[in-house]
Amino acid sequence: MHMTPELAKLGLFDAKVPRYTSYPTAPQFTPAVGPAQMRDWIAGIAPGARVSLYLHIPFCRRLCWFCACRTQGTKTNSPVAAYLKTLFEELEILGAHLPEGVQLNRMHWGGGTPTLLTPKMTRKLARRIRKVLPLAPGAEFSVEIDPNEIDQPRVDALAEAGMNRASIGVQDFDDEVQSTIGRIQGFETTRNAADMLRAAGIRSLNADILFGLPHQDQARLSATVQKLLTLSPDRVALYGYAHVPWMARRQALIPSDALPQPEERLALFESARQLFEWDGYKQIGIDHFALPDDTLAVAARTGRLRRNFQGYTDEPCDVLIGLGASAISRFPEGYAQNEPATSKYTAAVREGRFATVRGHAFTQEDHLRARLIEALMCDFRISTDETETRFPGTQAHVAKMLRDVAKKFGDTVQLTTSGLEVHPDALALTRIIAREFDAYSMSENAHASAI
Repeated sequence: MHMTPELAKLGLFDAKVPRYTSYPTAPQFTPAVGPAQMRDWIAGIAPGARVSLYLHIPFCRRLCWFCACRTQGTKTNSPVAAYLKTLFEELEILGAHLPEGVQLNRMHWGGGTPTLLTPKMTRKLARRIRKVLPLAPGAEFSVEIDPNEIDQPRVDALAEAGMNRASIGVQDFDDEVQSTIGRIQGFETTRNAADMLRAAGIRSLNADILFGLPHQDQARLSATVQKLLTLSPDRVALYGYAHVPWMARRQALIPSDALPQPEERLALFESARQLFEWDGYKQIGIDHFALPDDTLAVAARTGRLRRNFQGYTDEPCDVLIGLGASAISRFPEGYAQNEPATSKYTAAVREGRFATVRGHAFTQEDHLRARLIEALMCDFRISTDETETRFPGTQAHVAKMLRDVAKKFGDTVQLTTSGLEVHPDALALTRIIAREFDAYSMSENAHASAI
C-alpha cells in the first residue's frame, strides 16, 4: 500500500480502538439498565413485529486459548442440561411480557459451542423457542458450527429445527499455529462438516478465519485461505486476532513473542484479501468477504448493510433479543445485557425475572453518532443528506464533525458537499476514523489493536 507511511503516522499500528459492533460500546454499559427496563422494552415491541434472537450457549468441550468469548469447559452434558432448563424458564418470562404475534426474522445460536447439544436437546430447545417466538416465513436461522463437535445426527436435528445458514469456525489450518492457539482442527474434519451441512440442505455456509495469530506468516495464511476456498463458502469473516490476556486469561498460554507485528498484520490481511477477491469474493466492510449473490453482498451494494454484535448483517429488524448468560439485547430504547456468570444468570431467572445486569439507554445524540459510525463501518462514507433526513436539524452539528475529521485525517478521507468518504487505500483506518465520532471516553485496555 503506498499510503502505509501515512497510515502509520495516523496511528494504525499503535492505536487500540473498538470494533464498533455497537454504539455506545459494551464498556460504557452501566447498572442503570436492569430487569425493569428490559421488561418495559420487551412490552414496547409492536404487536405482530418481526424481531431477531441471539441465543448464547457458553459451553465448550475444550477451551481454545485464543478465544476471548464468555465460555466454560465441560466434559459431561449435566451442566448443559441444567443450563437449558434455565433457558426454558427465561423463554417463559419473555413470553409473559411479549406482545401478541411477534415473530422471528432472524435467529442465531452462538457460544461457546452450540453443536455440543445432543440431537434431543436441539429439538427440545427449538420447540421451546418456536412456542414463544415462531419463525416468520423466509426467516434465517444460523448456528455456529465447531467441525470437531458435529456429526450427522446433530446436523439432522439442526436442519429439522429450521437451520438454513451455518457458520464454521476455522481460524487457521496450519499445524503449528493450531497447536499454539490450542485449537486442533484438521482440514479433512472441516471439509467433512461442510459436506454434511450441504447434504442436509443448508443453503448458505459461512466461515471464520483469523489473521495475526502466533507463527502466522503470509505463506501459512495464504495456504489456509486457499484450502478454505475449496469449500466454496458463501461468505467469510477475516477477523484480526485480539491478544488481550489481561481480559482473557487463557490467552496467557499464547507466546506473545510469536505474534506478528502490526505492520505484518496489515500485510497478512492484504494477502488474504487479494486471494478472496481473485476468487470472485467482494469485500464487505472492514473484514468480511462474500460471493456476489450472497445476501450480505447484495445488502452492501444496495446500501442496506448494517452492523451488530455478530459483525456485518443485512438484518432489518430494530429489535434483537439476547437469551442466555452474557447475551445482549438491542431495542430502539437501548441495550440490555444479561448476567455474564452462568451461576448468577441462573439465580436471576430462577427468581422469575429477567437476568439483565447492565446496559445503556440511548440519547438522541447516541442515535446520531451510532448512525455516523455504522455508515463509516459499512459503507466507508457518510452522507449528509441521509443524516439530515434521519436526524432533522443536525446538519450544522454533523458538518462540524466531518470538517474536524477531514482536518485530522488529511488525504486519507475526502470531504465534499455530499459528505465524507474514506480513501480506498485507507480503509484499514476506518475504526480509528470512527473513533472520532465516539463521544465517550475509553480505556485502550478495553479494546483491540486497530489492525
